[in-house]
Amino acid sequence: MSPADWAMLGAVVLAILAVGPAKIAGRGAYDNANPRDPRFYDHPLRRRALGAHQNSLEAVPFFVAAVLLAEFRHVPQGLVDGLALGFLAARVAYVGAYLANTPTLRSTIWSVAFGLNVALFTSPGWAG
Repeated sequence: MSPADWAMLGAVVLAILAVGPAKIAGRGAYDNANPRDPRFYDHPLRRRALGAHQNSLEAVPFFVAAVLLAEFRHVPQGLVDGLALGFLAARVAYVGAYLANTPTLRSTIWSVAFGLNVALFTSPGWAG
């Protein structure tokens, strides 16, 4: 498996882990029998963790499609790996910025990650 293949798994794991700080910070208030209780996410950190989680889940399908398209179309693997790992690194930074409540930085990082994903998706048209 290539680094890009592992990055797809990493994107899914990141989406799951993004909500972790909410559950840790809300220890005692979190009810596993009612995990989607919106009142649990009233606290600002918990709400941001949920937002990071949801946005990460939204990013996964396009990323997976982009990696698979690039690999199926035989884009040089080093390029696919570099773009995929860059995307994953940007998404890790995005989650950190979301949790740290830095909205301008968060939006900037989101744009970088989206740009890397678009580059990956379009790479069959421009890469050798």
